[in-house]
Parts: sequence; C-alpha cells; structure tokens
Amino acid sequence: MGGSFKGFKRWIFAGAALFLALILAAAFIWRYDILSNALDPKVPFLTYKPPPAPDYGKRQAWALLPARAEAPGAADPLVDVFFVHPTTFDGGRDWNGGIDQPKAQRFLARVVLPNYAGPFERVGRLFAPRYRQASLYTYLTLRDDARDARRFAYGDVLQAFRAYVSRYGQDRPFVIVGVEQGGSLVARLLREEIAGKPDLKRRLVAAYLIETVVPADEYGATAPLPACQRRGLSGCVAAWASAQEGDFHTAQELTGRSLVWDGADQLVNLEHRQPLCFNPLLGGVTTERAPARMNLGAANATGLDWGARPAFLQRQVSAGCENGLLRTSRPKSNALRDTGSWADRRKVDGFNLFYADIEADAMARAEAKIGRPLSPAASGEQGG
Repeated sequence: MGGSFKGFKRWIFAGAALFLALILAAAFIWRYDILSNALDPKVPFLTYKPPPAPDYGKRQAWALLPARAEAPGAADPLVDVFFVHPTTFDGGRDWNGGIDQPKAQRFLARVVLPNYAGPFERVGRLFAPRYRQASLYTYLTLRDDARDARRFAYGDVLQAFRAYVSRYGQDRPFVIVGVEQGGSLVARLLREEIAGKPDLKRRLVAAYLIETVVPADEYGATAPLPACQRRGLSGCVAAWASAQEGDFHTAQELTGRSLVWDGADQLVNLEHRQPLCFNPLLGGVTTERAPARMNLGAANATGLDWGARPAFLQRQVSAGCENGLLRTSRPKSNALRDTGSWADRRKVDGFNLFYADIEADAMARAEAKIGRPLSPAASGEQGG
C-alpha cells in the first residue's frame, strides 16, 4: 500500500512538473503575443491624440546639446554629430512616447547614450534630439496604425535636424547617426533632406545606421549617397544589423519583418531584397570575415556618466556579413551578454560590441573630410 502511495505521489509531482514546463514553453513561444497585447494602445492612430510637440529652440528638447551650441569656440571640435536614439518607450496607452516620459528617458540616459552616442563623443559636438518616438509595440506588429506612428516620429526628427542646420550647423561638417528606430528615420532623412541638397551633401562626413536594416540596392556606387566601401571615405553610408551565429530566429526576424521606406515614403516589407551590411571591424562593405583579433574594443558603458570613458574589452568577437546580416561570434566576456528584461533586449543591447571600432572609423572619416587631425572634443551637456 505504502509503495503504491509513493508511486502515486511521484506521478503527481511528475505531472505537475510537466504541466509547469508546458506553461513556461507556451509563454516563451507566445511572448510576442503576450507582450503585444499588453502594449497595444487599443485605439486607432487616426483618433489618437499624440503628446505635445518638442520645441527644438529649447534645451530640454535635446538629450545632448553642446555647452556652446550656437557659438562654438576655438577649442571646440570642427565636426558635429547628429544622433537619433533607438526605441526606449514600451507603449501601452500611447502610440508615440512624449519626450518627458520618465522610464524612457532613464533608459536613454543610462543605457543608450553611454553605449551608442559615446563612440562619437571624441568625433565632434553631439546633438541628440528627444522626439516623440514610436513605441516598442510598433515593432511587434505590422498593422497600419504602427506604421503611421513611425511616420509620425519622423516628423520630429526632421524638425530637429532642420533646427540643427539653421541654428547650430554654421556650414560645419557633420556625422549623422541613427540606432534601430533612429536608424530607420535617419535613412529617410538622408534621402529626403540631404542627398538632394548639394550644401548638406557636401558637408556630410558619413552616416552610421546601427542595427538598422536598409536595402543594399539603394546605396550602390552611383547612388547619391553610396555605401562606405572602405576606410577613410566620406559622404557615404555605413549600415548593419547583427545577429549571433546560430541565432536563426533573430536573423529571420530581421529579414522577414523589417520595414523599409519606399519611394513614396511608405513603410513596406523588405521582402527579398538584401540588406546593406557594413562590417565595423573591416571598415567597409565586404563578405570577408574579420577575426576577433581585429576587434579594437567592445564596451559595456551602461550606467556611466556622460563623457566617462568605458573600459574596453578587446578581441571579443569575430564578424562577417552573410546574406546581408552581420553575423557575430558569441562575446567572450559575460559583461557583453544579454541581461535585463526581454523587452529591454528588444530595444537595444546594454553594451556595444564595436564601440572602439566605430569610434576609430568615424574619427578617420572625419579627419579625411577636414584634412587635418580632430581637435579634442568639447564636453557636451545632457538635457533634462
């Protein structure tokens, strides 16, 4: 009798464990649906009232703005950097996040700016606008409302760039940088606002579209703004989206769900077009694989004060372009592996595998553009 009861208990425990495992597996498989449902504003974009528009004549509309933005001094660098941040706003009731949304701004200041604007701090004066970004939810669905929210965000970035040009640019050379959502918005900005304007095109050092899918066929050798084929070239575009080797799910998401701007400035599926793939370790568009020994320095700068120099971890990853995606090896250091919530990782990693590589590449292109070494970068101020 005792043996039968003990056997029955084992069956009960085994059944409970199996049930729990099934629940966890279902939660993992359906995590997109669970998160999407929680973040869905559940109102049509046409009837949605967005947050108030930023005033780019005021310092609080900028996450980064130089101390002498309108009157650079002799000690200031000769180049500017216009930086458009990635998604930091989850969503919920809003399709687009206000520039004063506390959680989004904390993520921007703590994670994004140190890791992704940081590599350009020595390149030039940094201008990073706050904008009414499309929410994380808009990247989890292909609904027209989500596309409308992303088009709406572009309007703020356009106004911010025009404010930079008219108030602060002063005919200076500039680098333009966009990460993830910011990269997609910069891709449209390049085509609409820069490629067709000789003065701005002449001043462009380079555009970096980081973790951004754009069609390679739009950046050929004869394009108004071609891809950066090798180190030292200026007036070109460096774009890449990365996935670790063996991570087939991320690769499929990047090629299967990415939306790109068409000629009518609508967001459409990438479909069978190959993404542009610039290799930061090699400084150009190539299918050659770069070994880890070429990695100048990855960094986890999360939590550092703006302007603080992170510790570099060299030779962390190899990288090579395969079918338009930058496939990287697994980082050697635990400090360069995913942490935090799944939603945070969907926004942007809390580290930059190519921090020193991007910095060196941008500095070389800027020096080639101005024909002299860069002067020491002036300190910027973080708004808000």
